[in-house]
Amino acid sequence: MQLRIVILAAGRGTRMRSSLPKVLQPLAGRPLLDHVIEVAEAMAPVATHVVYGFGGDQVKDAMAHRDIEWHEQAEQLGTGHAVAQAMPAFHANDVVLVLYGDVPLIELETLQQLVHLAGENALALLTVRLDNPYGYGRIVRDGRGQVQCIVEEKDTTPEERQITEVNTGVMACRAASLGKWISALDKNNSQGEYYLTDVVAHAVADEVPVHAFVTANVEETFGINDKKHLAEAESHYRKRIADRLLSEGVTLVDPTRIDVRGDLTCGQDVYIDANVTFIGDVKLGDGVQVGPNCVIRDTQIEDGTIIYPNCVIEEAHFGPRCLIGPFARVRPQSYFGSGVKLGNFVEIKKSAIAKGSKVNHLSYIGDTTMGQGVNVGAGTITCNYDGMNKHETTIKDDVFIGSGTQLVAPLTIGEGATIGAGSVITHDAPAESLTLERGKQFTVEHWKKPKKKAK
Repeated sequence: MQLRIVILAAGRGTRMRSSLPKVLQPLAGRPLLDHVIEVAEAMAPVATHVVYGFGGDQVKDAMAHRDIEWHEQAEQLGTGHAVAQAMPAFHANDVVLVLYGDVPLIELETLQQLVHLAGENALALLTVRLDNPYGYGRIVRDGRGQVQCIVEEKDTTPEERQITEVNTGVMACRAASLGKWISALDKNNSQGEYYLTDVVAHAVADEVPVHAFVTANVEETFGINDKKHLAEAESHYRKRIADRLLSEGVTLVDPTRIDVRGDLTCGQDVYIDANVTFIGDVKLGDGVQVGPNCVIRDTQIEDGTIIYPNCVIEEAHFGPRCLIGPFARVRPQSYFGSGVKLGNFVEIKKSAIAKGSKVNHLSYIGDTTMGQGVNVGAGTITCNYDGMNKHETTIKDDVFIGSGTQLVAPLTIGEGATIGAGSVITHDAPAESLTLERGKQFTVEHWKKPKKKAK
């Protein structure tokens, strides 16, 4: 007996009012469908099947990094019809788990329990109790509490509308039974569609056990149909991530104002202030502090480093005990040794800065290899682009660069060299020497500012 997962992702999502297919709408920086596939893959199925429809090429392109078997639903004739598109790929003894591309918060533990309930010859349903069940299919039980059928909202009687236990659409059962019941579906309902929910009545008629697993976590069953739902899902997702970080010992100044759009790994005694966004794969070592309003993407930050407020950091690696910001920008492919200091309004691009070096104020360092113990004065710029090509600057150990300096690459500054403030350096500077370039200062006496002529 093998597990196969089918994800229904064919809907257009007209209420999104977007040209982007609904399942590609972003949640925490990733498409809704990608979240569902991720939890599906965690179930270790023999295969994951996705039924697609509207915007199929976009959907397949967006999920190119996933191992998916694709099935087209050319006409959207209901959920039962959607599952039927994938049925030929299933084997009789497979257990099939049905998920939805617009229900992205489903939990792994819930799915594991549902598949366990399905066993070898049962139909397992995921249900939830809602204070306001309007719009959902109702779970109809008999006097003994046994599930008899699911009735869609538009087909309910007044008595059935009072039922608060509703269908989530998520179910699991053997492929042989599912295929038989789907082939018996009809469109005799208000929508004129083949309802997957009608398989429940067929299972009851065949005396197949129907087990309903009622989840207490309403948020994980949350289906997304419009931008308001999407925003609510973002809120649920942020809370889930914040709760996990807090349980791991991370200090969050305001758990409602952290945004994780990827994978965030934290060591001990990590401190994260308000309004910080983490994107992609971010690792924070022990004792790392991140100030408010920072954006950090695909970056590793080692023990004891402090990121002051309002920094933007992308694809970087910081050694231990660095001091970064405030208002620093670190662009991709930048590497920093231990104890490096970057100050306010400093931009670093594609550079390696070694242990103990400082770029403290209002400077741009690009395409540069910088040694240890270097001090870069305020307003220093590496002129690395000639309009056609980028050029490298090499700054050796223990160099002192005066303020307001322009280093015109390609260029090498020798070990222990000093560059005088206000210089434009266009040739290599020798080690252990003072190099400077300044025009002669002069004064024009009795000079008067020009005045506008009277009209």
